[in-house]
Amino acid sequence: MLYIVISASIHGVVGESHSLSERVIFLLPSASASQAASGSSATVLRCFNLKGKSSSKSVNQVHHTNATEAMAEPVYTVPAFRQRSADEIEEYQRVSTHVGKGLASIQKELHRMRVATKTQVENIEIKREVQEMMHKKVTSSTETDKAPDFLVALRPHTVWETTPVKLFCTVDGHPRPIVKWYKGGKPVDPLSAPGKYKIESKYGVHSLIISRCVVSDTAEYSAVATNSHGSTTSKASVTVKRPAGGAYGSCQLFGQVPHLTVIHHSKLEITMLDRFGVSFGTEGGSISLVCTMVVVPDLPNVPPLAQWYRDDKLLKAGKLAEIKVGGGAATMTLSHLAKDDEGLYTLRMWTKDGTTEHSAYLFVKDAAPSVAGAPGAPISVKAFDINSDYVLVAWKPPNTTNEAAITGYFVDKRESGSATWSQCNDAPVRICKYPVHGLSVGHAYHFRVRAVNSAGISRPSRESDKVTALDPAERERLQVTVIKLDGKHEVVIKDDDLEGVPSAPGQVVATRNTKSSVFVQWDPPKHPNHLMGYYIDASLVGSKAWAPCNHKPYKHTRFVVHGLTPGETYVFRVQAVNVYGLSDESQESTPIAVEPALKRGVEYATPSAPHGITMLSCDGASMIIAWKSPKHCGGSKINAYFVDKRDADTLAWKEVNSAPTKTRTYTVDGLTEGTFYEFKVQAGNLAGVGMPSAPSTPLKCEAWTTTVPGPAYDLALREVRGDSLVILWKAPVYTGASAVTGYIVEMAKKGHHYHPLNEEAIGHCYLQVTGLEAGAEYTFKVKAVNAEGIGKASQTSEPVVAKALPGTQEIQCGVDEDTGDIFLSFEACEISETSNFAWSKNYKEISDCPRVAIETKGKHSKLTFVNPDVSDLGAFSVVVTDTNGVSASHTVTEDALNTMLELSYNIRHPIVPLKHQLNYEVLEKGHVRFWLQCLKMSPAVTYRFIVNDKEVTSSDSHKISHDVNTRVIQMTVDHFSKASEATYTVQIHDGRAKNQSSLVLVRDVFKAVLKEAEFQRSEHIRKQGPHFAEYLSYHVDDDCTVLLVCKVANVKKETVFHWFKDEEEIVLETPPNVMSGSVALPISLFSRKDQGHYKAKLSDDRGKDTSVFDISGQVFDDIINAIAHIAGSSASELVLQCTPEGIRLQCYMKYYTEEIRTAWLHKDSKISSSEKMRIAGTAEMAWMQIREPSEKEKGHYSIQIMDATKSHTRTFDLSGQAYTDAYEEYLRLKAAAFAEKNRGRVVGGLPDVVTIMEQKTLSLTCTVWGDPSPEVTWFKNENEVVSTEHAKITLEANKFASLTITTVTSEDSGKYSINVRNKYGGEFVEITVSVYKQGESPPEPKMGGRGATPAPLASKAPAQTSIPQTPTPSLKSPTPSLRSSTPTAKSPTPPRHVKSPSPARSLKSPTPPRK
Repeated sequence: MLYIVISASIHGVVGESHSLSERVIFLLPSASASQAASGSSATVLRCFNLKGKSSSKSVNQVHHTNATEAMAEPVYTVPAFRQRSADEIEEYQRVSTHVGKGLASIQKELHRMRVATKTQVENIEIKREVQEMMHKKVTSSTETDKAPDFLVALRPHTVWETTPVKLFCTVDGHPRPIVKWYKGGKPVDPLSAPGKYKIESKYGVHSLIISRCVVSDTAEYSAVATNSHGSTTSKASVTVKRPAGGAYGSCQLFGQVPHLTVIHHSKLEITMLDRFGVSFGTEGGSISLVCTMVVVPDLPNVPPLAQWYRDDKLLKAGKLAEIKVGGGAATMTLSHLAKDDEGLYTLRMWTKDGTTEHSAYLFVKDAAPSVAGAPGAPISVKAFDINSDYVLVAWKPPNTTNEAAITGYFVDKRESGSATWSQCNDAPVRICKYPVHGLSVGHAYHFRVRAVNSAGISRPSRESDKVTALDPAERERLQVTVIKLDGKHEVVIKDDDLEGVPSAPGQVVATRNTKSSVFVQWDPPKHPNHLMGYYIDASLVGSKAWAPCNHKPYKHTRFVVHGLTPGETYVFRVQAVNVYGLSDESQESTPIAVEPALKRGVEYATPSAPHGITMLSCDGASMIIAWKSPKHCGGSKINAYFVDKRDADTLAWKEVNSAPTKTRTYTVDGLTEGTFYEFKVQAGNLAGVGMPSAPSTPLKCEAWTTTVPGPAYDLALREVRGDSLVILWKAPVYTGASAVTGYIVEMAKKGHHYHPLNEEAIGHCYLQVTGLEAGAEYTFKVKAVNAEGIGKASQTSEPVVAKALPGTQEIQCGVDEDTGDIFLSFEACEISETSNFAWSKNYKEISDCPRVAIETKGKHSKLTFVNPDVSDLGAFSVVVTDTNGVSASHTVTEDALNTMLELSYNIRHPIVPLKHQLNYEVLEKGHVRFWLQCLKMSPAVTYRFIVNDKEVTSSDSHKISHDVNTRVIQMTVDHFSKASEATYTVQIHDGRAKNQSSLVLVRDVFKAVLKEAEFQRSEHIRKQGPHFAEYLSYHVDDDCTVLLVCKVANVKKETVFHWFKDEEEIVLETPPNVMSGSVALPISLFSRKDQGHYKAKLSDDRGKDTSVFDISGQVFDDIINAIAHIAGSSASELVLQCTPEGIRLQCYMKYYTEEIRTAWLHKDSKISSSEKMRIAGTAEMAWMQIREPSEKEKGHYSIQIMDATKSHTRTFDLSGQAYTDAYEEYLRLKAAAFAEKNRGRVVGGLPDVVTIMEQKTLSLTCTVWGDPSPEVTWFKNENEVVSTEHAKITLEANKFASLTITTVTSEDSGKYSINVRNKYGGEFVEITVSVYKQGESPPEPKMGGRGATPAPLASKAPAQTSIPQTPTPSLKSPTPSLRSSTPTAKSPTPPRHVKSPSPARSLKSPTPPRK
């Protein structure tokens, strides 16, 4: 065939991440060339990618790319015979042009094919990887998931009081189990008694440490391990003994039990590094436990102190244990392991900060026996009752699993120092104790034991410790039982070790069953004594020969005796059996003739036909089939099924199993692949074989290879009610490619389609279906799920109507009022003679479970819990067989169990119910009353108070009484003192009920009670005289006055009251009136200066009392907040006030002090006090002044007055016209202030009155000031004085003005004045001059004051404003200053207020006109 080669470059298409162009060669058949030329699509036979580039990261795509590149290596060369002429070239070009037109569509199709192929390949690869991962995960989960199991169970302990004990166990399981601890069935809570319990879980070892044990810690402790696959429990008892001689005797067990609380002083710091883990050894081998560490400082001659313990017992170095410490490691080597060495090993190192320790478990397994099948070696060989020629050797038996039963033991001995062992007993002893006689006095011996069974003798045990045959100083006297061995040796056993055989069973009742069997029932013995089971015997009436009916102890109290002769009459008896032997025989039953219980024909006595045959699995050569039970079992329990088969094309049936099968599944072998088979099943009981089932549908023998699971089977519907039911099923036999992970349940209402009930697959084989419509009919199907998907649906269940059977009752949960047993009881609404009550937990049948006991009588069945705990939580259900679906369930929750456990305990241990536990109350006079209140109390109640283990009787100091009406028991202690620190206990007995309540008053609690009692006692004494009924406190009035108030009592007129502040007495104008009963100290204008220590004293001849109040810290802040609340509430709105310095905003309030928290804000920004914005206040107001305001100061202003709870805000809007008016007023006041500041004035030097004798010289001199310099004019009697020789006027430096009158005469007397003025204004000052003649007495001066009247300008002057004055510079002048603000120099002129003879100057004196 001829091909046309088309070469084209295909570049990246939009959306595809090709980095380079691709070269593609198309080989077209020659027949297609014309089609290509005509525009038809060509058939692509080969497509070679010359670049081999791809954006996919798939492994398969990479391999495909490599292959493509390899194929593209040879470059195509046109051979010589393909060379074309010019015409051929033209034809070729024409064909190529037409082919190019279809190239775009070919490229698009090629790209689509490549993308589709790549996507498909990647999806297949991803799916394959996911399947592999899921398979690995399921396989791993299947291999590791495991229910909890105790590798090492708890062991019992006996310890001395005040010593610690450590319970430990090792638990295996996956997921990792959670271990919880219980004491006497109640959870152990470390927080309930801090320091008492310590729970640890390290290195797979779980431990409970009880520190400083007391006798009350004696109890049964249990560890409950739980994970998602179940739970298990291990129990052990702890016995705490009190040493002889008291609770805290001198017996110390330092060498046996490690004291956890003792701190050994050391200067070494130790850090453990690599620590030994859980270890496994073999009997006879050796093992080393090593722990490396870092020791600081590491001193060769000072090794750290290390102690090793096994099960909390201190170990010493010896031939069996080598202990080394040094070189950065602590090592213990056990050179010759025995099973005695198994246990929890602890390394405890003493460090600077106390101790550090590490623990791990060592397991020791049996060594290979010397003879195959021989038992393991005994353990724990010890010697007791050591005498001069007699020792009792005891041991523990080995654990036997696959070996034959132990028939006895041999005991060997050897003298210390000798290696020769001699056997002590000729024949094996059957019990684990043996007395060894014939010892030599003073000789030391070792003992060992070997176990014997039918296969041989075990390896010898580890030898016992050395014992010396000596007479004991004192022998323990015990109640013992003596057992003779071989007629000569005696074994001493405590009576507690022998419980004896059980008592005889109760009444025996026999009823008819079938023509060859009888149903026998009996009552259990009253004293079971670890009952193992029963033996039943039968005898013909009139015959004294008894024949056994069973050859193995039977555990239940009803039994069907088979193999009897029809028509004969029999009597029956029963014996109980335990490890000690058989009980006495019970009384014989009444005679009964052996006849069938049903006499209506074989079709009623035999079972009905099975139904629902289905195939569960097929491998091509065999099938596993299953079927459902017959609806009627006939006269007895079904005990056989028979299966027949035939080819679907034949009519002849062939027997599949000649021997009956008891299960409802069967594997049919010998089938031909590809053939269709039909099956039928018959059920049989004691009456015979019933009717066969209908033939199954043809089932093809074809190997199942699907990866999903096969069908679930045996669907059963239980607990059918009007709105709910429970469906159960069994897991599929065929699981597919991976394990089954869950189930999907589908339901269909009659006339409707199936729909799933659960979105997520459930992991168990039952489901409670709710929300059903009462009276409607439903069917169900179940599908198993694994990692591959959802499997085949099961057979459809039997149709069920959502309707409860008439008279249906639910399971009742309760507590027996007599025994306190917790039980579940159920009464069936219907029952047949062959019905049984089948109890289940979480829908798994309960069979021979030691945790429950089941008792059935007639229609009533009762399940009683034995020592219930958290492991008994779950859903319990019961099904009554051979009925129309009678069943019920009940879920036991933790809360309900705890409630019932409490009720059970109360029934078994009746108590006097208490409404209030023992409590105390401090009474007046310091008496302390101890009391409790009962909920119930009879007149016959008795009680006693115990204080520190000593009973207290009623006396003058301890008054004890009770009240039956109020049910209160009390004891009042008159004088409660330091000797009263104790534990107080009340023990109550009321009939059978009893109770006790304790109150511990020690340490801080006792100190608080003693303090209160002493306070009440002192209060009583204090109140005998004048005293404060209410101590000092503060109160803030509406006017912000702070009052310190108190109330007094038992006062009289002679009672004196004094106030003090910081130990200085405060004397009030009006003395306090104590007779009013209330006294107050007012503090007005309260501020920081009022802080201090205030005291009020009250006294008279009967006594005194004092009350103190410290106003500081938080109290001061509280008072300020109270003032702030009143002030803030009374605050006015902000008021504008202009001053020469600027604009002032003022807020008036009842009282203001700087301690009140205030905040000024401008445009919501807080203002801080500064030269520009000055914040201050007075007692009446708070103000903020804007100095030299500008446009920036416009805006909204507010003040916030804050108290403890809220903020009081007042505002003012300083903008617009308000700002303009204020600014103009400010400018006006500023100008007036400037004028006032610079006007002319007298600043000092002139007196008010001058008295002078004639012929003297009068000099009136003063200092004047003004800017510009003022003009000065003097006046006499309102007439201007002109400077003359007699009255000379001078003005020096424009500052010092003077009027000097020489040789004064009486005519010079008069009123002189000086007028100082400039352009801003002036001042007019008057002086009165009195001249008296020589020899006369100076006239008496008239007291008065002088005034300086400002002289106004001729023009309009600004109004005067009270403003701060600018101090005038100090001038050196002999004239004293008139203003306190102006610095002054020394002057001979006396002060004006000292004996001034001149009257005061008038402030209203007019300024005389200038001349």
